[in-house]
Amino acid sequence: MHHHNHYYGQTHILARYCGLDDEHPPRIRGYLQHGWNVGCGWNPVHEFFDGAWRYTWTDANRRRGHALGRRNYHVVGAPFLYLMELEPDLGVVPEQERRGTLWFLFHGWEGGGKGGRIEGDHARLISEIKETETEPVTISLYYTEFERAEVRRAYEKAGFEVICFGKRGWNYEGTDRRFLYKQLETFRRFKRVAANRLSTAVFFGVAAGCEPAVYGDAMELEGDNPVFGGQARIARLWPEMLGKDVDLAAARATTDVELGRAHLMRAAEMRMLFDWNPRD
Repeated sequence: MHHHNHYYGQTHILARYCGLDDEHPPRIRGYLQHGWNVGCGWNPVHEFFDGAWRYTWTDANRRRGHALGRRNYHVVGAPFLYLMELEPDLGVVPEQERRGTLWFLFHGWEGGGKGGRIEGDHARLISEIKETETEPVTISLYYTEFERAEVRRAYEKAGFEVICFGKRGWNYEGTDRRFLYKQLETFRRFKRVAANRLSTAVFFGVAAGCEPAVYGDAMELEGDNPVFGGQARIARLWPEMLGKDVDLAAARATTDVELGRAHLMRAAEMRMLFDWNPRD
């Protein structure tokens, strides 16, 4: 299996859903999509073992993969939706008590050196957030930005609460298997979710009941591969998800598609698909 399958504790969630050990989950013999993706489920240069299965969140990723000549796809839905089924009460507050905006800065990745770093005008973004949001704002930084003091302090000095949900892990080490649990619990007490790029967190927030917004400086990611069309393509294909005042019904409908709600599986079916049934 690929170590990406453990990112954010996703395999752990699916193992628990199947009634199996979620501390030391069984292997997924293939590749599990770990974030919202505008392509075939993975980055353009991701390497695959010949014949390996690719498990995507939505049928759109499978279709794009087929268009690229790739095969062995199976659509399973986003692990976050399975977590919501497992934890229907985690962090839930009465609807009228939800308040504030959970704001996600688009994050870099564990690229080593300067690879995977984001660069942009944080001061301008902070100004736009303050001009737009009418309730308290909490800024969520991935650890790659949270540990960059100049980025974290810029938002702290602006008066925002700044939080970090932890690390997704790398090569099976440092995985916070409660990462998505913490996100779900937090989403359920906020009224809005916002970000400077359409991203996984926005869709998760909508699924958890938040009103979405996507605005501000999208920033630059070093090493960002433009083969899938970049921000211009996202604006063409998902315009209903962009802006400071997004139609909630349209956003929820798109979120259901992008997270693969129609493709969620029963536990017995998933155990069979992943070859997780006990052997006699």
